[in-house]
Amino acid sequence: MPKKITFIGAGSFGFTRGLVRDILTFPALADSTLCLMDIDPERLDFIKREVDRIIAAGKYPAKVEVTTDRAEALKDADGVLITILQGGPQVFRTDIEIPMKYGVDINVGDTRGPSGIFRALRTIPVMLDICRDIDRLCPGAIVLNYTNPMAMLCRAMKGEFPNVNVTGLCHSVQGTAMMLARWIGAPDNEIEYKCAGINHQAWYLEYKWNGKDAYPLIREAMKNQEVYNEEHVRNEMFIHLGYYVTESTGHNSEYVAWFRKRPDLIKKYCTLSTGWNPGEHAYILNYYLEREATWRDSIIEQLEKPVELERGHEYAASIFNSVFGDGTMFKFNGNVRNFGLIDNLPEGCCVEVPVLTSKFGMEPIHVGPLPAQLAILNNISARCEELAVEGAIEGDPEKILHAVLFDPLTSAVLSMAETKQMVNEMFKANKDWLPQFKHLS
Repeated sequence: MPKKITFIGAGSFGFTRGLVRDILTFPALADSTLCLMDIDPERLDFIKREVDRIIAAGKYPAKVEVTTDRAEALKDADGVLITILQGGPQVFRTDIEIPMKYGVDINVGDTRGPSGIFRALRTIPVMLDICRDIDRLCPGAIVLNYTNPMAMLCRAMKGEFPNVNVTGLCHSVQGTAMMLARWIGAPDNEIEYKCAGINHQAWYLEYKWNGKDAYPLIREAMKNQEVYNEEHVRNEMFIHLGYYVTESTGHNSEYVAWFRKRPDLIKKYCTLSTGWNPGEHAYILNYYLEREATWRDSIIEQLEKPVELERGHEYAASIFNSVFGDGTMFKFNGNVRNFGLIDNLPEGCCVEVPVLTSKFGMEPIHVGPLPAQLAILNNISARCEELAVEGAIEGDPEKILHAVLFDPLTSAVLSMAETKQMVNEMFKANKDWLPQFKHLS
């Protein structure tokens, strides 16, 4: 029987387009029913047109359904993809602008720290509502989340709905692996690695080219100033910690105490890199604000371009194919709760580890302990995220304050009293989005 694959937040044009393209490249999934759900009818219409173009270009037997009704979309789904954004740039700009008033300079703000935590507070209630519907309407579905903040959302979903088969996906692992391969001149298909940690701060515990340790080659490549300049922050972390970290210079500069606490350090490490996200202030926010007036024109332009049918590098389609397609085993890095996976990170926190899929489902792989210096850094963020999730679900502002107090960048810049003042201001700015916090009523 054809499978039903549901997209929650299908109006995320680029994500949905790429995921649909990937899914239909697998013969076992080519006749799937693709159910596109979004709360914005205009965006839904745009992505429906693009999916129709992909199906026509590939001559696939797939069918398309479109709805703004989440329950209708989820009913009897075999696979669910979540790519939502709770509120637009006019909402999450306060995540960036308020910390900056206090000297906490944020680059992206979608993962952790004060900005990531407040994004989580707004998004967790919606994600739990989605899980509640999944538990009722498609309890056996494979659920793949692409929405940030990845770790906190996945931790909340699995904590409140342990029977929902959800994992979180991020392209930073395979993206960084390909970047490192390019640096050493290795074909991607000759690289293998073991990567584990937490989302956006996982580590290549092993990185091999044709079975041989490639770290010496990476160190040698880094002597080339052009290579070093591509990722200032991550390369400095590699030099000093001994292992390479996932995600860009800009992202990682937010998660640690070493690069954004002084203007001179920001200039040195976070503005001169040549990678896709060097680390300047409000990088993603500015991009979204610029697109507010032009996103329709951009999509219309995309709809006039030739359709691309070649499979990309996202994990989702291969996971679906493995579990309810042709059964081919597949290994990827996913975000799951830490029950016997990484020995020296908190029990039950959200970790990013290798996961093996087959027709029997998804099985996370035991990694063991991280090197001590990596575990220290991951532990700080993982424990802050645990506090933030508890505070979000319980509506406890004290736990949110404590989670922000121990954030590495915030604590490097602010006093405790200043942090409390900043958090209070962020609560006030988000009042209409946080009904679970009774102190705001």
